[in-house]
Amino acid sequence: MARQWAAALAIFMSLLLGGCGNDYGVDQYGQKVAAERLDKQWLVLNYWAEWCGPCRTEIPELNALNEQLKGQSVSVFGVNFDNVQGEELKAASEKLGIKFSVLAQNPAQIFDLPRSEALPVTYIIDDKGKVREQLLGEQTAAGVLERLQVLRGH
Repeated sequence: MARQWAAALAIFMSLLLGGCGNDYGVDQYGQKVAAERLDKQWLVLNYWAEWCGPCRTEIPELNALNEQLKGQSVSVFGVNFDNVQGEELKAASEKLGIKFSVLAQNPAQIFDLPRSEALPVTYIIDDKGKVREQLLGEQTAAGVLERLQVLRGH
């Protein structure tokens, strides 16, 4: 009896602990986005739309930033402003040449992000999940990198 109880407790605890971390859904390719990729990391979270001219200009800068940040505890993620999903999200991401992960599920609620009516908008979120900066308008890789360095105290 004790062995069965211990096994049940072990299963219950693993389910409980397995539920830790946020659910970020899938990316533009339908791949699950692991919580470890966002939790306890600094994030550059960019909202974009296919119809947004400045967003199109900004994408290559964010692609470059994503490359520069590889191996550091900072990641670039995109979110489609119009909440397109599935194949439509994949097609829009490819059309704009996005090379970083695009979250199909808007994480605004997780990070308590204000709704922006202007695009593009980029949020810098610290490793505790707190919004540290809201950058309105088109950004450059150098500009975002500079803000990150200041905010991270480097």
